[in-house]
Amino acid sequence: MTKAKVAPRRPVDAEVDETDLPEAWRRRPWLAVLIVGVLIAVVLGAGLLVDKALAPEVPAALAGCKTSTQIGPREFIGPQPMCISAAHKYQATVNTTQGPIVIRLHPEIAPVTVNNFVVLSIHGFYNGLTFWKSEDWVVQGGDPRGDGRGGPGYSLPDEPSTDQWGLGAVGMARVPGGSVNGSQFFIEKAAWPDPGPTAAYNRFGTVTSGMDKVQLLQGGDTITSITINVS
Repeated sequence: MTKAKVAPRRPVDAEVDETDLPEAWRRRPWLAVLIVGVLIAVVLGAGLLVDKALAPEVPAALAGCKTSTQIGPREFIGPQPMCISAAHKYQATVNTTQGPIVIRLHPEIAPVTVNNFVVLSIHGFYNGLTFWKSEDWVVQGGDPRGDGRGGPGYSLPDEPSTDQWGLGAVGMARVPGGSVNGSQFFIEKAAWPDPGPTAAYNRFGTVTSGMDKVQLLQGGDTITSITINVS
């Protein structure tokens, strides 16, 4: 019995013969280039749409807010330019892996600190950062390093307040004997242990909703985004 002849296979790396191409491509070689270009444009466009979807929503009143000169990932040459107005009220919704936490901001008490928090938030500084510290009475986050030693490259001035510290109070971290951190903030989960604060911690906000989510936060929980509302 004779064996059927099998057509020899062309090596995988052999050049493609023009006769293998579709008729339209052989007549119009630019068509292939056009199709590839369209595909690339679609991919790039999809990427831009994803980036836009992930970008924080910025209120019209803050649309012109810019950061100071950025010199590295989450690092700036100096404090953020003043952007907020005394004519408005500000609210932050801190979206976390435990759920949303709504904070009323207090520019009448700590205008520099509120402005700093707002500008960093609308530019996505806090997105993806963890709450690296969680104790019985406090939870703290906003450190780009994730170990309590990081910041945005600058400190904030002291903004003392006579407002009482307590459940739901929001302030900025500081090293004992050092200056106020430029990005790390904390939320009180219970009363401040005795003897209470002995320096200015720039009390700039109060939790108005989501305190149950604050109580659930543990070290390693993440800030997914922060939305600022202006009224």
